[in-house]
Amino acid sequence: MKKAVILVGGKQYLVEEKETLRVDLLPAGTKELETDALLVIDGDKTTVGTPTVKGVKVSAKVVEEKVAGDKVRVIRYHSKKRVHTETGHRQKYSEIEITKIA
Repeated sequence: MKKAVILVGGKQYLVEEKETLRVDLLPAGTKELETDALLVIDGDKTTVGTPTVKGVKVSAKVVEEKVAGDKVRVIRYHSKKRVHTETGHRQKYSEIEITKIA
């Protein structure tokens, strides 16, 4: 089974074929994604790129856009000062499926 380390949105992910993962929100209208591999693991053989492995491309398709992540609660509180504010945030992600490592 082939595995590869790819760089998407400034972050590195260890992926294999037919795997789905959440990455930072991609630009609107992106249907397919092709990126270079930084490292390839093929059984017992490991190839490290400088900075990328030559001749290896990782293809992915966007399954779903704007998937909302978990809610993060931010609280600001000072006792005896009547200061209490609460805000929340839900990060948006793109869900991609790795189609081919070749």
